[in-house]
Amino acid sequence: MSTFLCLLAASLLLVSGHVTVNACPPADRAALLAFKAALHEPYLGIFNSWTGYDCCNKWYGVTCDPSTKRVADINLRGESEDPIFQKARRTGYMTGSISPAICKLERLSTVIIADWKGISGVIPPCISSLPFLRILDLIGNQISGEIPYDIGKLSHLMVLNVADNKIIGRIPRSLADLSSLKHLDLRNNMISGTIPRNIGKLRMLSRALLSGNRIYGPIPETISYIYRLSDLDLSLNRLSGPIPESLGKMSVLGTLNLDANMISGKLPATLLSSRISILNLSRNAIEGSIPDFFGPRSYFMMLDLSYNKLKGAIPKSISSASFIGHLDLSHNHLCGKIPAASWLEHLEASSFTYNDCLCGKPLKAC
Repeated sequence: MSTFLCLLAASLLLVSGHVTVNACPPADRAALLAFKAALHEPYLGIFNSWTGYDCCNKWYGVTCDPSTKRVADINLRGESEDPIFQKARRTGYMTGSISPAICKLERLSTVIIADWKGISGVIPPCISSLPFLRILDLIGNQISGEIPYDIGKLSHLMVLNVADNKIIGRIPRSLADLSSLKHLDLRNNMISGTIPRNIGKLRMLSRALLSGNRIYGPIPETISYIYRLSDLDLSLNRLSGPIPESLGKMSVLGTLNLDANMISGKLPATLLSSRISILNLSRNAIEGSIPDFFGPRSYFMMLDLSYNKLKGAIPKSISSASFIGHLDLSHNHLCGKIPAASWLEHLEASSFTYNDCLCGKPLKAC
């Protein structure tokens, strides 16, 4: 009888091995199931497909490398046009936390666990040990704790997005070691401390979105070393000190949002004849006069200098700007006649109100 049982067990192992020879490794499957066990998704049933031995075959949000059968991507979004969302007629909601078991998926390239609203806990510190990780997107959850201090070990990381969470602590100094990083989004958290001075090492970075935090101190001039940077948003923080003049000399910077900080000093003339087309410096403590430095290269979709301490006249050279779509100079101490320009015709009085003694169209005549 025992011989028969041994033969039966052996045959079952052979059959099992034949069935799963093209399936994902058992270790990857176990890691995914441990990851799933730490989460609760009550409405859509996205984890209902996570059954069977082959996690590479129709497991929702899971993609494997076709050659190695190792799990390469986890893509779980709580807001999607996927039929599962359309059928339920609702966005997703998930609670729980991100299990450290995710770090056992050693070949992960993409981790997107975004917009689930209720996922809490911390970013597993071991996430920094995933050598092939290119995208880490955790936007729109309730994740707390700090960004892993050794995040800079992820040499292939191109996207780091932890916006709209409850992240605390400082921006790790090692973040500047992310030599492949192109998109950095830390918006709307509770991050404090200063911007690391070595941030200029991120030479591949094109977007740096840090608004809505508690970041203080000066704007490092080293930001201007990031020659690919096109979008810089540091608004709604506690930054102080002057605006580095070098920001206006950046070759591709098109959007600069510094509004709602405690920035002081004078308005750098370089910003007015730069490639920047969206410039928002409102609600700061910028003083002195507006530099008479506009010219044909000045093209602004938006120029907002409201709620500062600017004084003197609006420079006549503003008439030579190619275009200014939205202009707001209100709530300053400006005085004198508003210059005439063709693009000024569409502006309303609210763009100039609450100054000391401005006059001329669209305000009252001088």
